[in-house]
Amino acid sequence: MTFAEHARRWLREPLVHFLIAGMAIFLFSAWRGEDVDPESRRITIDEDQVSRLVAAWEQTWQRPPTQAEIDGLIRDSIREEIYYREARRLGLDEDDTVIRRRLRSKMEFLATAEIENATPGDAVLQAWFDRNPARYARDVRYSFDQIYLGADAQSSAAPAILARLGKGKGGKGEAWQRLGQPISLPATLDNADRTEIAKVFGEQFADALGAQKPGGWTGPVASGFGNHLVRIRQAKAASVPRLAEIRQQVENDWRAATMEARKAQAYQTLLDGYTIRIAKP
Repeated sequence: MTFAEHARRWLREPLVHFLIAGMAIFLFSAWRGEDVDPESRRITIDEDQVSRLVAAWEQTWQRPPTQAEIDGLIRDSIREEIYYREARRLGLDEDDTVIRRRLRSKMEFLATAEIENATPGDAVLQAWFDRNPARYARDVRYSFDQIYLGADAQSSAAPAILARLGKGKGGKGEAWQRLGQPISLPATLDNADRTEIAKVFGEQFADALGAQKPGGWTGPVASGFGNHLVRIRQAKAASVPRLAEIRQQVENDWRAATMEARKAQAYQTLLDGYTIRIAKP
């Protein structure tokens, strides 16, 4: 075999490609005149890292790796770390839209995880509980009116109908019974408990009423038939449990209802630590 053939064979080897790439990076760094920190050239794989690699393998393949596979995982981890460090030395992580978005996603995930793990005190939950008594009351009886919007999931007619109802005080400026679409459901129910409401409108609608407050028209509220606008005229509770009896339910509802507000507050806390200057053209 000639020298040229040997050379072509070597050039096809991945290890040769790796060495050439490493040499190119080294020469580029030397040309830029950068000082090499000895610590930045030291990679230590400790027992905890190996354990994490093994655990990830077991989770994926549902069996422990062999010693040869563990060695392969370690080699791949070292390769990843080297490429990561050299990419950062070359500034490849700067002004990269994909990397910026991934880092943002990670940061938002960390912030959200911290928010979700926040434990509200009794005072916070009691205040939430006091603002939403009908949601937790037992044997609540409702008197309400409803306007059927149709089966359209988007309920596109809702804003226009709400605007028309708003022109009259409490919806009295226009005969609300003529609005919406016709359906063989009662437009009004008086002093009906949850069981009665569920028989007529379905379980989903009966559950949704607990989140509505007496007063003006609200919605859309979903039922088994489609969507409705609802006006609760009165909600009477036979009894309301104490917070201690349903604390977990109240906490779950508080978390769901305040998640976006708490996310916004977490971001505001970070934002307050920065000075922002915007130059507009």
